Amino acid sequence: MKLKLPRIFLYLLVLIFILNLLQAYFTELIFDEAYYWYYAQNMAWGYFDHPPMVALMIKISSLFFSGELGVRFISTLFSAGTYIALWFLFDNKEKNKYIRHYFVLIFSMTLIHAYGFLTLPDTPLLFFTALFLLFYKKFLKSPSIGISIILGLAMAALMYSKYHAVLVILFVLASNLRLVFNKYAWLSVLVSLICYTPHFIWLINNDFISIKYHLFERPNRAYEFGDFTVGFFINLMVIFGLTFPWIYRALLKTNNNDKFNKALLFLIYGIIAFFFISSFNRRVQTQWLIVICIPMIVVVYNQILKDRVTRKWIYILGMANIVILMFLRIGLIYPPLFPIVYETHGNKDWVNEISSQVGSIPVIFENSYTKAPMYSFYSGNTSYSLNNIRYRQNQFTLDESENLVQGQKVIYISRFMDEGDISYYDAKGDKHYGIYIDDFESFRKLRTIIDEPVELLENKYLDFKIYNPYATDIEISKLEFGVVFLNKYKNFREVQKSEARPSHENMSILKSKDTTSFKILMPEPKINDAYFFKISISENGLYWGINGENVKLP
Repeated sequence: MKLKLPRIFLYLLVLIFILNLLQAYFTELIFDEAYYWYYAQNMAWGYFDHPPMVALMIKISSLFFSGELGVRFISTLFSAGTYIALWFLFDNKEKNKYIRHYFVLIFSMTLIHAYGFLTLPDTPLLFFTALFLLFYKKFLKSPSIGISIILGLAMAALMYSKYHAVLVILFVLASNLRLVFNKYAWLSVLVSLICYTPHFIWLINNDFISIKYHLFERPNRAYEFGDFTVGFFINLMVIFGLTFPWIYRALLKTNNNDKFNKALLFLIYGIIAFFFISSFNRRVQTQWLIVICIPMIVVVYNQILKDRVTRKWIYILGMANIVILMFLRIGLIYPPLFPIVYETHGNKDWVNEISSQVGSIPVIFENSYTKAPMYSFYSGNTSYSLNNIRYRQNQFTLDESENLVQGQKVIYISRFMDEGDISYYDAKGDKHYGIYIDDFESFRKLRTIIDEPVELLENKYLDFKIYNPYATDIEISKLEFGVVFLNKYKNFREVQKSEARPSHENMSILKSKDTTSFKILMPEPKINDAYFFKISISENGLYWGINGENVKLP
């Protein structure tokens, strides 16, 4: 494998790298980036939504730069690295004649274009998928201890990027089942598992909260053919833009004439089939499909090298894609050019509007794991997302950020308020209100536990338990209890306040680090589509918290 890069390749790579650096510097953060920046403020082996690679990237970026570039610098390096890794996958000597076509092919793919400067879990997923395929190709040619260790490290890095990476590894393995008899393949697996052990331990220590949420607790909705399945096929076109007919034409013309090509095809068709089936259960997000871009680049560029017609149309339509994407990139910085108000528009303005009114007083956003970190990033002040049953769990559920606002004078901002002590306008022009709370106190980490199967006692009372994870005792008089009803798609439908009492009548506190038995009167749901329920706690008059897991109604 010759590592020398042609001069024109280096010129184009540097040009794109500089463009991505400038974009990273001048573009305000999107909400997910602010959330992952929040991850990086407290480094760990795992986070509620994702493994820790995205946080590590931001942490390293912040060592070199501040501001937005301090979030995105490593992403620009990974993007350049992806171009390089993919280039070395081609053995055809003709490739040096069509370097411009290579760059047009990659740079015209919508999300790869965007992830050239945005810091999201898919950014390292793309880079490490390219590295994984590069080392896998080397492994197929001449397996050895050294290449096996490198391949194992690449697999671990993939899994540290995003849980979807397991599909990449499994589909490549499925393309070559004889690997189960290969000692070097097992060495790669062993290395990857050893490297991934810290995250496994983190999952165990946190009761597999991420896995439980993504697989069992995440809300959904009824199947809609147009939005779910038709939307899936639209996404397959959107990720490639105008070039999509020629992209898929090249795919159909590719044969699995060797083990590596077979791996590429298994990976592409496997991802498409997996999410096609998923589309009958939930809406498939566009970025879930992005990993097929990496093997697709290899498949399509090989067709470009040998098919003049493919080469011509990919170049023409790819350039048209690039013109459109560059226009939109400018619009990310200059809002009048963008067709809608996007997440990169106006965040500094609404943050400044709030901070100018409240100074350094901590700000609590009701149900917004995106606005809370965005506020902290641009103001430098403390913020917190207080999640309730109308929302979902997130990193604020898991970490210790609640401690930062306990006992403090805070501003509490909710989109359900129609008046307050302060107000501000978001980037879309919607007005929001906030109220001062002098001595804030919340207990969102209290856990309600129901032993299944559910059995109702006399007078429809239900036994349950409350675990208090806090370092201090909690007065029961500060708590109210309710039963939350959800439909079969786990969407919130209603909550009814209900009578609950500890099993021991004289008990007045929840002891620290202890579990207390309770009984609660189970109300009849007022809705006709109740399917699941959970027991919720309201503390000090705050809206009902997410305190327990969903349980099927008896």
